[in-house]
Amino acid sequence: MKLFIDGTAVEVPSGATLLEAVRAAGLALPALCHDDRLSTVASCRTCLVDVNGRGLAAACSTPAEDGLRIDVEASREVRRAALQAIVAGLPPRALDIPADRSELVRQCAEYGVAAPSGVVLPPERGVDHSHPYVKLDRDLCIACGRCVRACAEIQGTFALTLVGRGAGTVVAPGTGGPWAESDCVSCGACVDTCPTGALSEPGLLNLLPLERQTLTTCGYCGVGCSLEVSTRGNTIMTVKPAGDGSVNRGHACVKGRFAHGFLGSADRLTTPLIRRNGTLTPATWTEAVGFVAARLGSIRDGQPDGFALISSARATNEENYLAQKFARTVMGTNNVDNCSRLCHAPSAAGLAATFGLGGGTNPFDDLERCDAVLLVGANPTAAHPVVGSRIFQRVMDGARLVVVDPRRTSLARYADVHLRPRPGTNVAVFNGLAHVLVREGLVDTAFLDLHTTGYEELFGLLEDYPPERVAAISGVPADDLVQAALLYGQALAPAIFYGLGVTEHLHGTDGVRTLSNLALLRGAVGPGAGGGVNPLRGQNNVQGASDMGALPDLLPGYQKVLDPAARARCAGTWRVDVPPLPGLRIPQMFDAARAGSLQALWVIGEDVLTTDPDSTAVRAALEACPLVICNDLFLSATTAAADVVFPVAAWLEKDGTFVNFDRRFQRVRQAVEPPAGVRTDFAVLHAVAGRMGADLGCATPAEAMAECAAVAPLFGGISHPRLDREGPLHWPCGSADSAGTPRLYQERFATPDGLAHLAARNYLPPGEQCDAEFPFLLITGRRGEHYNSGSMTRRTGNLRLSADETVDIEPGDAAALGLNDGDPVRLGSRHGSAVLQARITDEVEPGQVFAGFHFPGASVNSLTSRVEDEVTGCPEYKLTAVRLSRS
Repeated sequence: MKLFIDGTAVEVPSGATLLEAVRAAGLALPALCHDDRLSTVASCRTCLVDVNGRGLAAACSTPAEDGLRIDVEASREVRRAALQAIVAGLPPRALDIPADRSELVRQCAEYGVAAPSGVVLPPERGVDHSHPYVKLDRDLCIACGRCVRACAEIQGTFALTLVGRGAGTVVAPGTGGPWAESDCVSCGACVDTCPTGALSEPGLLNLLPLERQTLTTCGYCGVGCSLEVSTRGNTIMTVKPAGDGSVNRGHACVKGRFAHGFLGSADRLTTPLIRRNGTLTPATWTEAVGFVAARLGSIRDGQPDGFALISSARATNEENYLAQKFARTVMGTNNVDNCSRLCHAPSAAGLAATFGLGGGTNPFDDLERCDAVLLVGANPTAAHPVVGSRIFQRVMDGARLVVVDPRRTSLARYADVHLRPRPGTNVAVFNGLAHVLVREGLVDTAFLDLHTTGYEELFGLLEDYPPERVAAISGVPADDLVQAALLYGQALAPAIFYGLGVTEHLHGTDGVRTLSNLALLRGAVGPGAGGGVNPLRGQNNVQGASDMGALPDLLPGYQKVLDPAARARCAGTWRVDVPPLPGLRIPQMFDAARAGSLQALWVIGEDVLTTDPDSTAVRAALEACPLVICNDLFLSATTAAADVVFPVAAWLEKDGTFVNFDRRFQRVRQAVEPPAGVRTDFAVLHAVAGRMGADLGCATPAEAMAECAAVAPLFGGISHPRLDREGPLHWPCGSADSAGTPRLYQERFATPDGLAHLAARNYLPPGEQCDAEFPFLLITGRRGEHYNSGSMTRRTGNLRLSADETVDIEPGDAAALGLNDGDPVRLGSRHGSAVLQARITDEVEPGQVFAGFHFPGASVNSLTSRVEDEVTGCPEYKLTAVRLSRS
């Protein structure tokens, strides 16, 4: 429709507001109560415009109509008066805040509004600085409600409200009391939307100017949020979500938004360490590099497969590429792996076997066109908070939600159907859902005929999984299973998101494949409609570490080590032959160390003694290995057991790229310099290789990405200059002319025959079973406040938000054991023991308990077993039989 703004014709789509029309004309209006991401309330009156023939109207809430004539300049004085009225109710210091931190200050400068002189100041309402990150100055609050709406509509927490009446109205936690004791999840959305500085954060309370902004990608979970880092000197003052972030769209979580204080921690490693006479002692870089090079040189010359390297999901793509190249070209072994082995290796294997490639099928943006979400074995509200928030928003907008998870997660409380299967019974549940889809005629037969193979075999197997039998196996009521299948099956464009609750099982790969069957039966992936099948990756670059070839059987770009053409392609660029046989997986590395055949293990950025299963066996492996090398930021349980420790840079101190969970390459840019004496993993690998007389090439991260693109056809069109110029790109991106591939398999699947392969997999029991001695099932996973082993987040204000590891216990079980909240509880398994504080909650089912693994002192992984997924070696973290007793 066409409108006239100050005489200029503009066209806007149906449903647009006058505010959007004014912006389309290239003009701006103040709108202190308005945020484009939020519902409109039109309470501040600062956006008033004159609608010809009708009088004044709030531009933010008034619908545009064809033919309207809007006078913006003529109504300027009205808007100025509205701003002046707001300022009159605030202390003069409200306009002393730097303009880059206050929308009110910017608009007052634009409209010539100053603090009135000689007025009676309003009564002081004080501050609430109880929270480590969110700081409230009540006297600057104009009761616009943006923070309340942001908390509800963006984050989905509903932690805030407005209290008081009239001029005394102010934001407050909905629970009453201090902010630190509220339901706030510390995402910072309220701070980001506040137009006056009433809600702020520690780095912004200092009014000195910010000197530099750096756009980078978050180094915590695998969502890949775009962040804008503001610095003064070499100090980070604030980290904000980029408003145009391709994944996060101006939102972040407590970790990416606030947990950067670890960079300046007093116990940061700044000098290499070498074990001498049983003690780690400081050494120069020349000493440490020389020592490692000499020891590795003798292994390379005598027994190359006596060396193994665990690369890092926390490192950049370029560092992972260089690490696997070091193992293969300098040491002459394929003994290289990364922590995807412990989480999503079954995803890579299962998705590749089903569809052809080992990544998620769809871009996260496809969520917006989905009318149903099947969320399985994942708690994104804690582990991937921005994903959790966006799924919540989609559900609030009308999408149906089915959650399959033993725990009552935050999103499960909003689900249309919540299935709570016994851990280890996923395959039975997925087969049961598929049975109902077939029985109810909800399969897309035309899609199956054109694009799949294996349906007849699957059809025969599904006859054995009626809802009643699945209920007996899994504990899921048959009626609930049918209802869930109908919701997914009747949706026009359903999407599947899943997490480690699917993969970290003895039959994790079977779980991925049978879950993928559901999308194929519905035609909701690839050439069909729908949102596909999407694994939620845990660490920031766990996808990229595998993409770069930090795997024992795969070269960069998922080329098989056993493929002579792939080896030749790499050898042609590397000028060194690639070893022809697959190397050791991480569990096999530990086995080899205990057996005495592994002579050196290099661990980059992983605390394997905290995060890997059966930590007693891992410790025995490290003690048996003659040389253990670690790269890390801090001393950890693993670095304390090492023979050489290299101090390395964190993600905010380096340059490169990450790949997020939906295959999106994004730039990582250095925001601050690392401490003196600290080097990047990239530089450390170069230094050791150089001392060994080898040239890794790739002098810079940009050159490493370019070389990777040359040897890996999947990434042939990806480079640093292109990412800087065009923004994120999804692989496959085979050439500079390719726009990338956000949505896979639009014409055919990537299998040799071009068809998706349905998997007929029977349910098999899990690796551990409860008995009279060990009657409870322990599930392990992530907490929202911390990340992985906690080495970064425990050195920030996040420790005030979550100070100890707890074990979640169902109220009835707690009563039977005589336990109260906070009581010490001893957990014992067939593998070890740990003492944790009790947290009594309805989030867990009777007979099940849950614990995180972010506190090394809690020793949670001393409880877990070495049972592994039969295909990939991924540990069965989600199911350990334990007993509980009061400690």
